[in-house]
Amino acid sequence: MRLTPAQIERIRSLVTELAGAQATVRLFGSRLDDSARGGDVDLLVEVVEPVAEPALLAARIAGRISRLLDGRKVDVVLAAPNLKELPIHHVARREGIIL
Repeated sequence: MRLTPAQIERIRSLVTELAGAQATVRLFGSRLDDSARGGDVDLLVEVVEPVAEPALLAARIAGRISRLLDGRKVDVVLAAPNLKELPIHHVARREGIIL
């Protein structure tokens, strides 16, 4: 995994702040490959309560994490009870690692 322990802790803290204490965050995609270089940070954020403005929440999380990672591109996929499940959700759960 190409994130430092400090980055992981800051990501978890931001997700808790923005999405709630019961939210989980999972890293998936190219950042799991230690032999790769570069690449964006792909995160699945799962919340237990319905989200009224999912695009806004995902954008806030991505923006804040991007700033703490010195401008690295961050993609956030949001999962909530009121949101449609897409194939990307299944891939992220199957291949990702909970931070």
